[in-house]
Amino acid sequence: MTVDVRIFTADELLGLPDDGSRYELVEGELKPVSPAGYEHGLIVNRINARLFAFAEQHRVGQVPASETGLVVARNPDTVLSPDVSFVRAERAVDTRGFFPGPPDLAVEVVSPSDRFSDVLAKTRTYLRAGTGAVVIVEPESRIVQVHRTSGVTNVTDTLALEDVLPGWSMSLEDMFR
Repeated sequence: MTVDVRIFTADELLGLPDDGSRYELVEGELKPVSPAGYEHGLIVNRINARLFAFAEQHRVGQVPASETGLVVARNPDTVLSPDVSFVRAERAVDTRGFFPGPPDLAVEVVSPSDRFSDVLAKTRTYLRAGTGAVVIVEPESRIVQVHRTSGVTNVTDTLALEDVLPGWSMSLEDMFR
């Protein structure tokens, strides 16, 4: 028996009718995205608000909402929606579609429905696409890791990403309060 799997493009994903669900696209395959829990949403908002305020004040880039799609690979297309993302000002584009490229920074907050192996796979996808740093936040254990192509760093007190976003930082106390 042959199973026919439909391969979607980023443009087709963008044009899907609203069926009340959210999707990401992984190598052309639609992947449903489950709603996150309340704690997850609070942590995402805390990080996003700090990052957005900093980026606006210093005019260093853009911080889109978490449901924003970014095209991180083509042929087959991969469109991901990080919980928090940052794109440097020099890479910003004016588009009604998905952002055409990976973010400079991606933050993934692990929710109860996430499999950690899926979060790590997504992290590798971002890094292969050129994302400078991927931050994984694990609310249950209060562990924060920064993944780069050069390796992984555990954050113990304050998240700072000088190589990607000079001058911005956030204490873990503020993140998890």
